[in-house]
Amino acid sequence: MRKIFLYLLIFICICFVLPVIFTSRFSEKVNVKVNLSEEKIQNANETTESTYDYKKYKEIKLLHKKSKKIETIKLDEYLYGVVSAEMPASFENEALKAQATVARTYTLYKIVNNSKKHDKADICDDSSCCQAWISKDERLKKWNEKEREGNWNKIVNAVNNTQGKIITYNGKPINAFFHANSGGATEAPINVWGGSGYPYLQSVTTSGENAYSGYKSELKVTKDEFKEKIKKVHSDFEIDFNKKDCIKIEEYTEGNRVKNIKIGNLNLSGVEIRNIFSLRSANFKVTIDKNEIKFEVVGYGHGVGMSQTGADSLAKEGKNYKDIINHYYKNVKIEDM
Repeated sequence: MRKIFLYLLIFICICFVLPVIFTSRFSEKVNVKVNLSEEKIQNANETTESTYDYKKYKEIKLLHKKSKKIETIKLDEYLYGVVSAEMPASFENEALKAQATVARTYTLYKIVNNSKKHDKADICDDSSCCQAWISKDERLKKWNEKEREGNWNKIVNAVNNTQGKIITYNGKPINAFFHANSGGATEAPINVWGGSGYPYLQSVTTSGENAYSGYKSELKVTKDEFKEKIKKVHSDFEIDFNKKDCIKIEEYTEGNRVKNIKIGNLNLSGVEIRNIFSLRSANFKVTIDKNEIKFEVVGYGHGVGMSQTGADSLAKEGKNYKDIINHYYKNVKIEDM
């Protein structure tokens, strides 16, 4: 009888008690995994810390063009302001990291090669001279309140995750030009500024840039306005709009921009026409319609170096920031300062 009772007790333990014990332990493991997942999600929303040991150029002297004051600022803090001023926070993380690396390289190049340009300052905050910059307070004011923290953390992470990284050619920082939208193809610097150019800056193509707002633009001016603007630069300018070829593009660059254009009695470069009429790019078509001259423009900026919308397009294709940099700058290395 006792044996029967003992067997019955063992059977009850196997059927009811042991499953409860194992279920409890399994639940604990699941809870640990869930907690770890939640921790990862929380960490993803936090900014990475600045840990790189800058042995040189820890700080820079920034000239504020409007106030003419010089501010001493830590390099990474300066770069937060540059990246947030130069590229939309809505762009892909890898595009922002590419911009951070390019901006750091451009800054270092300016310090090393243009030390006397701004007297006691290393660089200025004017995009037409150096590169754009905005303070954190001013940047946050321009963003929607709900997006401010997330946007700023995204910018900070892009800079911190590429800390100390610069682009070099033959062991020296490159002149890392960049622009808004290449219109599908970048430009060799010789076609923009003349000179012998830089071997690492060549014309390359990028797909997907036509999806961005800066890809196309248009300008219309009257024939009188057209003549007046050119005469301000070339007083001997004459044109007969009754002649069929009074405006004729003679030659294009490798990057599909206007290289030479004949207008009336003048032969001008596409870059000069861009400057005279404040066109977004030297990639344009010209048509005469009754009393109007119409410019149809593709791209935004000088077209040299990294295209910012092109970088975002490449990032959307799965390219990382190093891939993006090596696409726009040829035979370069990405290394620590």
